[in-house]
Amino acid sequence: MKRKLDHGPDGRPFPTGKKRCKGNSCPSSLATLQATPTTFGELRLANGHSAQRRRVTSGPPPSGLQDWLHIFQAWSGPERLLAMDELIDRCETIQVKHMMQLIEPQFQRDFISLLPKELSLYVLSFLPPGDLLRAAQTCRYWRTLGEDNLLWRDKCIEEGVAGCGTRRRARGGGGSSPWKSTYIRHQRVETSWRTADTHTPQVLKGHDDHVITCLQVSGDLIVSGSDDNTLKVWSAVTGQCVRTLLGHTGGVWCSQMSVATVISGSTDRTLRVWNAESGECVHTLYGHTSTVRCMHLHGNRVVSGSRDSTLRVWDVVTGQCVHVLRGHMAAVRCVQYDGRRVVSGGYDYMVKIWDPETQTCLHTLEGHTNRVYSLQVHIPLHTHLTCTLPAHYRYTYLYTHTHTHTHTHTHTHTHTHTQWQI
Repeated sequence: MKRKLDHGPDGRPFPTGKKRCKGNSCPSSLATLQATPTTFGELRLANGHSAQRRRVTSGPPPSGLQDWLHIFQAWSGPERLLAMDELIDRCETIQVKHMMQLIEPQFQRDFISLLPKELSLYVLSFLPPGDLLRAAQTCRYWRTLGEDNLLWRDKCIEEGVAGCGTRRRARGGGGSSPWKSTYIRHQRVETSWRTADTHTPQVLKGHDDHVITCLQVSGDLIVSGSDDNTLKVWSAVTGQCVRTLLGHTGGVWCSQMSVATVISGSTDRTLRVWNAESGECVHTLYGHTSTVRCMHLHGNRVVSGSRDSTLRVWDVVTGQCVHVLRGHMAAVRCVQYDGRRVVSGGYDYMVKIWDPETQTCLHTLEGHTNRVYSLQVHIPLHTHLTCTLPAHYRYTYLYTHTHTHTHTHTHTHTHTHTQWQI
């Protein structure tokens, strides 16, 4: 059997959580309704005004006043209205003003405070959230009503605001409503997105019409490499070009940066180590026989991959090549180095995992059907993510390498999954 809902005079249900009074459980509300003033004099007394009016004349009341009042009280409502219309027409301005001074204050009343709390909340539930926030600043009692948690929960639902983290009830206790705080926070975020000042992005111009092939950021410095054979060091604060690194005789295709040290690779088959602050070329690293296409820096070691199908491990401090990794059958396009293992991907459709110290290939991960363009190593879990780009589709493969096995998970555009255990 369904529980009956409590509804207001217009058929709208009362706010959730408010129970209907049964029997004599609400004597205070009943007494309030029964004690509603019926005359203007009773209304003045209910509002705390004295029953004795201010004397407007120094003499005694006119004779016959009490008889006239008894006759007025004996008349019906319409007859009283007619008598008042006739009386006002015969009054002077000062007398009408006196009546207004007596009547107006009685209608400047907080009718909400005279209602039971449940009815007060029901009335306030018709206000939009913005008006409800302003109404709560009217007086202390309205502020208390404006902290009702269930009222603000309904407002958040109406406005489509996500729920708050805690559902503690604010009614009957102090403190702000969690739902009200959630709404205010939502409005601040919304307002900031729509009206906050936006900064005009800085455009760094310097490579003219050439292609920018690589970009590195470290602190307040930005280093860009281009196929115009140069690298440029920019201030991220001012957007100005601080210096230009000159020395390569071919386009720069890859770079790495650590603090003020920049390493670049070029189509001139060399790597260069730069001091970004002074612009000095510290070392030129020779060894590759074709374009240096990728590199990864870790500590004082940088691993470079080239179109000559090899990888080389370099000491950045001395500028010496310490290891050469051979095994790819085509150009090496991407590489990652965590200080212990090297992971590379190439145009031979393969991903290889290397031990650089022994210069041996530990694993060859096969499964791609086109060139491997990028990969990412998640060091804590030794997870390798690679991407290949055949025709118009982008394939994503996930390789998970453990101490004993290599599990290869592949995902293609046909939504099939394959797993290898090596």
